[in-house]
Amino acid sequence: MITLLAESNTGWVIGYVIGIVVVLAVVALVVPILLLAKSIGGQAERINGGLGQAVEHTAALSELNNTISSATAIVAGLKRGRERLGG
Repeated sequence: MITLLAESNTGWVIGYVIGIVVVLAVVALVVPILLLAKSIGGQAERINGGLGQAVEHTAALSELNNTISSATAIVAGLKRGRERLGG
């Protein structure tokens, strides 16, 4: 009777052992991926912050065309003034 009971439990024990090994293998593969994803997320936040600063620092460049237009008008006026003065 004890032998029969031991034989009937052998399959269950093997099944549980295989299941535990599979779960441990999956955990061993997923944990490094999650750690890498967390690291990438931190880097993305720093990159986004740097890009935000770049946008702030270069916002004045949107007025560059106005500055060029004003400078062109000033240079043209100076040229007309020089011509009127005979230079």
